[in-house]
Amino acid sequence: MAIIEKLITLVRGTATDAGQAIVDRNAITILEQEIRDSRSALDQSKVDLTRLMAERKLASDKLDAKKAKVTELSASIQKLVDKGSEQSLALEVAGKVAGLENEIKADEATVKSMDDNIERLRGSIRQAESTVEHLSRQIDTVKATASVQRAQDAIAARTSGSNTKLRTAMDSLSRIQEQQQLKDAQFDAAKQLEDTSGDGDLQARLQAAGVVPSDTAAADVLARFSKPGA
Repeated sequence: MAIIEKLITLVRGTATDAGQAIVDRNAITILEQEIRDSRSALDQSKVDLTRLMAERKLASDKLDAKKAKVTELSASIQKLVDKGSEQSLALEVAGKVAGLENEIKADEATVKSMDDNIERLRGSIRQAESTVEHLSRQIDTVKATASVQRAQDAIAARTSGSNTKLRTAMDSLSRIQEQQQLKDAQFDAAKQLEDTSGDGDLQARLQAAGVVPSDTAAADVLARFSKPGA
């Protein structure tokens, strides 16, 4: 059972390593797609912000209308109170004003909450845009670096291949030179053997000793044409 668990762990670890290797090889492509996804999310956030701002404007307009209505009704209450004969009507209008004022308090809280949400969403969008732009610049730098490194790898590979070929050529040249030197040595050895086996070596030594005449030289020929005592 323990062996099976270890095998399962091994398979999981191998799969994790293989998956990580795939991710590493495609890191730039993955990052670019993630940035595209982030930009799409940002665009949607801006749409949501626009809708929230529109809703806030509608709520604010309704709030302003209620406040204007309160101002209008308050003026009517004042007139009724001043007349002193329409107390019941004044009380009814006052009840209407009270209801509107309660609604105004609730609407003001709603508008305030919308303002807070709008400001928070704007801040989040600004931060996200900054992050996306920073990542985009970093990816451009990484891609440029990768291009340079690929070029360097290609140059290094060509240089390495050239060096290998040069070393091979030098080795071949050295072998040819060694073979030529060997042949020269064989020719010299054969010549020495030939001289030793015949009269060549003996004749050379006799000529050196002055016992036998040496080969005729140009000076000897010229001496025959010179007058004695000249």
